[in-house]
Amino acid sequence: MPGKIEIAKDVMEVAVQSGAERVGRIAGAVTRTVGEITGEVGGWFTDIFEIMDAADRAEADREADETDHDR
Repeated sequence: MPGKIEIAKDVMEVAVQSGAERVGRIAGAVTRTVGEITGEVGGWFTDIFEIMDAADRAEADREADETDHDR
């Protein structure tokens, strides 16, 4: 029959192992979340660049139309 010290050691071992597993899962969740957020922010900036490019093209088209009408 195990003594008090051995039981306490076993309890501590299981508790530390459980805590380590939980910390690992939390770290994995945080890592995935940061990756997803980074992807979304990158996509947003891509959208902004495309919108700015479209606005520049629209402005160039407008200026070309005005030049054509002045002739």
